[in-house]
Amino acid sequence: MSLVFKKADISDLDILTKTRIEVLKAANELSDETDMSIVERESYNYYKKCFTNDEHVAYLVYYDVFFAACGGISFYKVMPTFHNPTGNNAYIMNMYTKSEYRRKGIAIKTLDLLIQEATRRDIRKISLEATKSGKPLYEKYGFVPMKDEMIYLL
Repeated sequence: MSLVFKKADISDLDILTKTRIEVLKAANELSDETDMSIVERESYNYYKKCFTNDEHVAYLVYYDVFFAACGGISFYKVMPTFHNPTGNNAYIMNMYTKSEYRRKGIAIKTLDLLIQEATRRDIRKISLEATKSGKPLYEKYGFVPMKDEMIYLL
């Protein structure tokens, strides 16, 4: 058996949407009975739009034919700043490894592939939200906590 890192494309919309729901349920500790139909529909639409516009890259990781992990990076633009004169940014999301495949270097390899995508696009700023279990991976890679960022939830 071997690991396969597959760069997803528009033909993978169904599996990407399915894994997105799996990731959200795991990260938020939701039961299988939780209604995710709106999130599922909107995730499908998101992937479809972003793959069409080249605004998102995702990797699906398989251990032979079995889904093992995934990760994605979304690209977006903000007003240019002194530290980011192009205004190009990226956001890592949907990083997930099924429990039986953890501690095998899959997440760091997936993260590395996503960072390579950002580097090819001359991205200067990559952000993410880390779970408690994911934080050591990101710190090991070189991510640092943001000090001045704030959020207002409506």
